[in-house]
Amino acid sequence: MSEIPGTLGGKRNVLVRGLLILLMAVAFQIAATLLAVAAVVQFALVLVNETPNARLISLGKALGLYLGQIAGFVTFASEDAPFPFSAWPAET
Repeated sequence: MSEIPGTLGGKRNVLVRGLLILLMAVAFQIAATLLAVAAVVQFALVLVNETPNARLISLGKALGLYLGQIAGFVTFASEDAPFPFSAWPAET
């Protein structure tokens, strides 16, 4: 999908990918925290309104896909770097 340095081989490219992996690890922590906050808010809303919020459902699905993309990239299972180096994951 998107061509970024660090995915084509060579020592320099591996070092660039290592830097991207560190950045993606930070992004993973932020996204996981946002997902936890969204889950708590969704739970509170369901307690009050007895129905889940559609926007939070959509956010939760997108964050889950994003976390999966990050995991694939940092474990070398995927060569495609996640957002912000590619498009935000869309619901399927």
